Amino acid sequence: MGQQTVNCAKQTDYIKNEKPYKSAKYEAAFRESLENPEKFWSDIGHYVDWSKPWDRVLDNSNETFTKWFVGGETNACYNAVDRHVAAGLGSKVALVHDSPMTQTIRRVTYAELLNQTSRLAGVLHSELGVRKGDRVIIYMPVIPETIVAMLAVARLGAIHSVVFGGYAAKELETRINHAEPKAIIAASCGLEPNKVVRYTDMLNEALSSVRAPRPSCLIFQRRRIWSAELLDRQYDWDEAMGRAEPQACVPVEANEPLYVLYTSGTTDEPKGVQRPLGGHIATLCWSMKALYGMDKDSVWLAASDLGWVLGSSYTCYAPLLWGCTSVLYEGKPDRTPDCEQYFRLVEQHKINGIFTVPTAFRVLRAVDPRSLVAKKYSLKTLKVIYVAGEHCDYEAKAWAEKSFKVPILNHWWQTETGHAITATCLGLEQRGADQPEFSTGKPFPGYDVRVLREDGSEAEPNELGRIVVKLPLPSLYRADDRFKDTYFSKHPGYYDTMDAGYVDGRGYVYVTARDDDVINVAGHRLSTSAVENVVFAHPDVSDAVAFGVPDRTKGQIPACLYVPRPGLRGPEEQLTAELVAGVRDAIGPVASFKVAAAVEALPRTRTGKACRKAISDLASSRQIKIPSTIEDASAFIQVKRVLQKLGYAENAPDPV
Repeated sequence: MGQQTVNCAKQTDYIKNEKPYKSAKYEAAFRESLENPEKFWSDIGHYVDWSKPWDRVLDNSNETFTKWFVGGETNACYNAVDRHVAAGLGSKVALVHDSPMTQTIRRVTYAELLNQTSRLAGVLHSELGVRKGDRVIIYMPVIPETIVAMLAVARLGAIHSVVFGGYAAKELETRINHAEPKAIIAASCGLEPNKVVRYTDMLNEALSSVRAPRPSCLIFQRRRIWSAELLDRQYDWDEAMGRAEPQACVPVEANEPLYVLYTSGTTDEPKGVQRPLGGHIATLCWSMKALYGMDKDSVWLAASDLGWVLGSSYTCYAPLLWGCTSVLYEGKPDRTPDCEQYFRLVEQHKINGIFTVPTAFRVLRAVDPRSLVAKKYSLKTLKVIYVAGEHCDYEAKAWAEKSFKVPILNHWWQTETGHAITATCLGLEQRGADQPEFSTGKPFPGYDVRVLREDGSEAEPNELGRIVVKLPLPSLYRADDRFKDTYFSKHPGYYDTMDAGYVDGRGYVYVTARDDDVINVAGHRLSTSAVENVVFAHPDVSDAVAFGVPDRTKGQIPACLYVPRPGLRGPEEQLTAELVAGVRDAIGPVASFKVAAAVEALPRTRTGKACRKAISDLASSRQIKIPSTIEDASAFIQVKRVLQKLGYAENAPDPV
């Protein structure tokens, strides 16, 4: 019969409606997107303006490298800024920058954004020699100037690559060598709680050892915080802007890249995702209405660094393309200075929609388990919160719904896609109340989502397998062969998401783990999320991660490390016993769950992703490389010590 499957299907079968609600608007859009894609995407294409109309909506003569809106020419900056000013909306607020760390709030109108982007484009063109097709690396924090830089590069038809400001010199050097940028735009510094991060120090260190031709640099001095000494071929942003002439938008063919965004996930092997211009900006613009249900007057917060795909897609481009207001928050959910910031932001800026990661709620719940802080603020403008990027456990979701008093909707997408693969589309009249607890929604229009077994056959409803998508996607920059080998070799004709999950009988998708994180217990495939859902449900657990450890009899068995909540009511041994009993009761003896232990902190990336594979490899005494995106690298050392006490990682080298 092959491998058996263990998942948490019994936890998702909680909707008791005899006649489940179906959105006719969503069903019609989804059906047309698969059956008549040329008509469907032609309609979506008209959400943005074109300087030259396309000759053909879709060219799929090369299945792996499909092209959209072939021959059409447009410009991302024009659509995000110029056309709104031309429509008489110049006085409308485009960006709100809220920084509790500098205790400042700044508002930028669309007219001001046009003035700054056109002049910065002039600086890049006249003083740094940037032309259409050149690459420009942007190394800056969450400030309006970062968005100005992105749009100015796009205005010239050049290609930007935003590098997360927390990356050290080595990671920055890797990206410079690969992208070979004509110029680098950097801020003098960024801010972390109780620390100034000197970006130019890391930039100069990276430039001292790069193999690529050394680029010129434009430095935005954050003079109220720290100013850098400029070196040879480094220009001061303010001085250059003072003598700049505005630059017009350069038309770009729809399939030319808008940007390259490097992603490493938890593997620390950077891939440069190359995003074609036309289809991306059209879909982002439409998604603000169709998926998130925002109107033109909405105020929107996507709580992300601009170096992550969320920040690029939904802090910068999507809200500006749609013409609403985007809030840039330079801070943490809890430490800058306290756990009230998300609630303050909603009240002060009258925010209508939020996009964040589940870890934000876990952090807030740990310090405010009874949801007392929310009662101090008016949240009446808020309509919905979407989460993505990692598994959303029920306890964090329930706490957030109680605190913010709006639906918390989980949806699923990847850096490679640039927008959601599955979601509940409020603008297409899907209802948040109908999304099952652990689901990420139904396929977003355009995505033909399947679940396949190891042999390539299609899985039955509720059967755990590999999630694949039959849809053309962006390629990797300067790596066509790697793109094909990575994403299309395992299941030819399908994009391999490398995520595991299943689809229920009503068509809802459940993403349970990276496929590498699925634990094979004597032929039974167990998702890590099944274990974590049970563990997170315990009131004395604030964080947890499940992973596989070696077992002589069963090959692998699940293990769990957890962080106790402050003020733990009993001894850790008692809590551990309760967690083991809870998992065995919820999932059954087949899970063979018996290994659990407390730790002070878990290693997570700055976007909240758990490092399950790295911890599992450590337990198997394999050498691991600490991802450069990790929030607290010292947590790996503590994890190693705890694993050794449990009888694992006995010969494991120290993480590097």
